[in-house]
Amino acid sequence: MFFAHARSFFLSGLALFVTARLLAVNPTPAPVKGAIIMDAATGTVLYEENAGMVSPPASVAKLMTYLIVSDRIAAGAITLDTPVQIMIEDAKIGGTQVWLDTRETFTVEELIYALMIQSANDASSALARAAAGSREAFVALMNDRSRALGMTHTTWRSPHGLPPTSRKIAESDVTSPRDLAILSRELLLRTDVLKYTSVKELAFGTGKRPEPVIMRNHNKLIGKVAGVDGLKTGFTNAAGFCLSATAQRGDKRLIVAVMGSPSAKVRDLYVASLIEKGFPLIPATSIFRGYAASPISGPVESPRSPISTTTNTPAPSPAAPSADAPMVKFSLPPKKK
Repeated sequence: MFFAHARSFFLSGLALFVTARLLAVNPTPAPVKGAIIMDAATGTVLYEENAGMVSPPASVAKLMTYLIVSDRIAAGAITLDTPVQIMIEDAKIGGTQVWLDTRETFTVEELIYALMIQSANDASSALARAAAGSREAFVALMNDRSRALGMTHTTWRSPHGLPPTSRKIAESDVTSPRDLAILSRELLLRTDVLKYTSVKELAFGTGKRPEPVIMRNHNKLIGKVAGVDGLKTGFTNAAGFCLSATAQRGDKRLIVAVMGSPSAKVRDLYVASLIEKGFPLIPATSIFRGYAASPISGPVESPRSPISTTTNTPAPSPAAPSADAPMVKFSLPPKKK
């Protein structure tokens, strides 16, 4: 059973890599509304296609939510250990969630894990209130921070990215692939976001609930594409499938942001191809120095809260292969007669 699962995982990863390589060598029209590749060290744009298009980002908006929470922690307004009492406005938010209850209290860090791994809208609501006092005050901080970063195509209206009840784009959160890349770079340089986005699986509520919620990272490129350790996926009908991803190989790190893909599979394959396309474009003089993920092997107990985590521990990866790299062939042993 173990070997069957291992072989299945290997073959799925191999198929993803081979498809990405084919797309990188033989590019086709982008299966997204907009895309960008950015050198995380310098902010240099290595490739872009309609990167200024404006559209809802869905749950990728939670990257800005995390940045504001991180800012508030740095300012001393809250700490990772600050207890957050769940309110009715959190519990009834809807969409993807960890099913928070008004009888519960969780720490800021527990809710951050829920925000970044499960993409929990209820955790987003609770964090916004804890960090700024109200949703409205928190959203104001989101927009102020975006303007300071030069995210000129971005307007936030929520801390979670859910569509408004009117379903009107004019009343939604909106941003662009370029702005998402700028935001992602700020997170990589100034925060420990990879501590959370590199986690593949996490049990939420251990020791506080009869049955914890097992959360699994929505970013399926982690563990399948060399060096990928974040950041955030998103989907709504209006946004399509979106992803701001990052990968590091050696001392090079890049960011790929795409918006408006027709499916998760198409999005993931295209992002994988852009990662392969991007690494050879990073100058030899560009060296990334910033926060880095600290992968943990196997389930462990968090020192701050009763959360069990399993993170991806990528093997050391060589530089991205060139287009004329030799083909590696695999052969399976013959079946026993």
